[in-house]
Amino acid sequence: MSKKIFLRRREVNNHLPKAVQAEAVMKLSSVYVNRQPLKGITPKEEKELMQGILDVSPEHVDWPRYSKKFWAEMTIPVGFTGVELEVGVNEDGSPLSIMDYLKYKFALKHPHVALTKEEMDKDSAKRFYIQDLTREDKVKNTEIQFNKDADKEFIKLSSNPKNMKRVLRLLSNTNPDRMTDEQVENALYEIKNSKTIEEFNKVKDKYRDQVQYLIKNNLRAYRQVSDVAGTRQLQLNNNQQ
Repeated sequence: MSKKIFLRRREVNNHLPKAVQAEAVMKLSSVYVNRQPLKGITPKEEKELMQGILDVSPEHVDWPRYSKKFWAEMTIPVGFTGVELEVGVNEDGSPLSIMDYLKYKFALKHPHVALTKEEMDKDSAKRFYIQDLTREDKVKNTEIQFNKDADKEFIKLSSNPKNMKRVLRLLSNTNPDRMTDEQVENALYEIKNSKTIEEFNKVKDKYRDQVQYLIKNNLRAYRQVSDVAGTRQLQLNNNQQ
């Protein structure tokens, strides 16, 4: 089944005109690991996939030398629009395009390649990233599902003002008895929508010491807290992967 991914480069930022920058080509070239060129696949996979690519058979005494030369000379020029690679496989698991598959595996292991643009932007050592639209769709859908689950728990909680106040008392330094039901609901909604795991952990630390009390005295409220907090934590952790 066909599957296309793109290898894209970091945007070039310098004094040159944008038209010239757009024409610039960055090369993803071989690197050495433990005095050996980086290989994208295992020795077993090499023998299965590269038999028709190298000039000798896997049984030949010079196979290791030819293999080393292949990976040492591996270079992928990446222009402004990126490089499209066919990484799909046949029903028997064999690649539809062996060379594209080898380049993809090489890029996956390369220290200068990030799995997403966001990862590349956070790391100056990363100069390329892999754009896999099917993976991005799955990540986005997972986030949507987590949000839906968190909203369901929030809706159940917000239907009972007394329970909302119990939870808010545990999650913050606010005195919910001095707040209207709307203010309590608004405060809980902000907690549920923590943007980062760091923000969530700060909230979590505020009620950690009181959890045992809640378990012993109000198990229902504890479960509601756990559902809201657990769902949000899973979502935030997933976003950082």
